[in-house]
Amino acid sequence: MGTIVNVILAVQMLTALAMIGLILIQHGKGADMGAAFGSGSSGSLFGASGSANFLSRTTAVLATVFFVTTLALAYFGNQRPVSTGSVLETPAAVVPASAASGVPAQAPDSAPEPAALPASGAAQIPTK
Repeated sequence: MGTIVNVILAVQMLTALAMIGLILIQHGKGADMGAAFGSGSSGSLFGASGSANFLSRTTAVLATVFFVTTLALAYFGNQRPVSTGSVLETPAAVVPASAASGVPAQAPDSAPEPAALPASGAAQIPTK
C-alpha cells in the first residue's frame, strides 16, 4: 500500500509542476486585445488562436488528474494501517516511576510532610 501512495504522490507532484508551467505560459485575457491589432500573432508558438485551445485543454486535463490524485491520497490516508506486530504499536503497560527507575519506593509512613506557608505568603525556612 505504501508503494501505491508513493506513486500517486509522485504523479500529483508532477501534475502540479506541469500545471504551474502551463498556467504561466498562457496569456491573459488582456493579451487578446493586443493580438486583435496584429501585435501578438507572430510571436505565438501555436499561432494566433491555437495556443488558447491547446494550453487550456491541457491545463483542464492536468487539473482533473490533480483532483483525482488528491482524492486518492485522501482515501488512502484515511485507511487504518495494518498491524505489523511492532512493539511500538502495542499499548504500554502502566509501570510506576519508582519501579521503572530501580529506586525503592518509600513507605507511606515515612513520606515527609509538606511545610505550611504562612498566611502572608512569605516563605519561611524550616529549622530542625
